[in-house]
This record gives sequence, C-alpha cells and structure tokens, in this order.
Amino acid sequence: MSLINTEIKPFKAQAFKNGEFKEITEADLKGKWSVFFFYPANFTFVCPTELEDLADKYEEFQKLGVEIYSVSTDTHFSHKAWHDTSESIKKIKYTMIGDPTGTITRNFGVMIEDEGIADRGTFVIDTEGKIQIVEINAGGIGRDASELLRKVKAAQYVAAHPGEVCPAKWKEGEKTLAPSLDLVGKI
Repeated sequence: MSLINTEIKPFKAQAFKNGEFKEITEADLKGKWSVFFFYPANFTFVCPTELEDLADKYEEFQKLGVEIYSVSTDTHFSHKAWHDTSESIKKIKYTMIGDPTGTITRNFGVMIEDEGIADRGTFVIDTEGKIQIVEINAGGIGRDASELLRKVKAAQYVAAHPGEVCPAKWKEGEKTLAPSLDLVGKI
C-alpha cells in the first residue's frame, strides 16, 4: 500500500541536535514541510556521505521552510558520539532521531526486520503531516541532496498552485503544465 497522501503515524523519540538531546513527536512537524531521511546505521560507509551532502544543503532547505530529520535505529547517544568523532557528521545542524525500538522505521515501512536497520528511505511531508514523496533505495545506492531539494521545490509548487503539475526535470521558475483535455496526446 502506498504511503502517498497518508498522514504520518504518532511517534515520540529522542534526538540529537546542536549539541543537545531533545524529544521529537509528530506534533513538531505540523505547520511546516519536513524530510524524514532514513539510513541504515551510524559509523558506516555510504551513510555519512549522504548525511554530509544533506548538511551541505541544509541552509537551502531551511530557506524553503523545510526541516530535515535523519533517522536510524541507533540511539540518540550514538548520534552524539558519531557527531563528535566524524568530520562529515560534525557538519550536521539538522535533527538526528534515534529509533532503537524501530517504531518510526516500521511506521514508514522501511525496516529491514532480519537486520534491525532501516532501508534508505526518503519521505517528504507537507504542512498537514501528509507524505507527498516516497523514495526507497537499496543499501549500496546513495542519495543526492540536490535532487531531493528539486523534488521538495516541485512538491511545494504543486501544493501552492492547484491545477498545475511539474514535468520531468522541472526546476524552480520553469514552465509547469495545467492538465486538460487540450493537452491529451500533445505532449
């Protein structure tokens, strides 16, 4: 079953952000766009490259009113230790959620049960707490924060402009489409 346009399930978790531990719930997401960025584990290989890429683009996401939440089945203590020891992870200013029980990971359908870790799942959540974008990659395939940023801009555009859609490779400021009978067979 697709998660598109479904509301995120309630959760409560401990997180690490800006040198502090804090509690995060689904209520923290309401009223703003969010990205939940699941990854397999701290202290690994592809994961820090992805999280660093997101850290490098975090300011651009913030300008769009988007909060980033990275999530793994590690604890918030492990997130802090990784942050303190890795040059790549030290760059992170966004929230790193610990999900050692796997509740959030299962809620989003990305738990690899026999390993107790998450798939590489990316979820863009709108201001109403509904999932608008779902992307899941195999473990060895890293994601690109620039492409995610483009998709978030498209999702925000479509949300703000009912009746318009963004075609493939659409970038901010480019022409959109208004689906209608007149366009059928002409694209």
